[in-house]
Amino acid sequence: MKYIAFILFTVMTNAAAQLMLKQGMMTLGPISFAGANPILKILQIVFSPWVFAGLATFVISMASHLYVLSKVELSFAYPFLSLAYVAVAVFAYFVFREDLNAWRIAGIGFICIGTVLIAQGGSGHEDVPISTSNETIQTSELAR
Repeated sequence: MKYIAFILFTVMTNAAAQLMLKQGMMTLGPISFAGANPILKILQIVFSPWVFAGLATFVISMASHLYVLSKVELSFAYPFLSLAYVAVAVFAYFVFREDLNAWRIAGIGFICIGTVLIAQGGSGHEDVPISTSNETIQTSELAR
């Protein structure tokens, strides 16, 4: 549980990146490659301020996630990323006035319940040893 703050930082930066990408694409308007050089169009998209900020935020999120993965079990850390769906849905409702109907709210509830169950049931072992040897582990050894 020592690394929950890092896990939540990963979740929030992931969600923030999604919101920035959405804002960037709304600013650019509908994308059409007709009559345009596709490479130039892609560069225009990538280097628009909001899209670039979103991509940079994804890099920060991934770096944080890599740090978390070096400290806790994947089966404990990865399910927390589903909370990004929750954050995106809530913030999109307030920022972009997107629909947040009863079905989506129910889904958000299930995601939150599932994440809590995983957090309670998972060991969340800290400082997971990472094997650097080239030894092969037999399936029978895993069962012990």
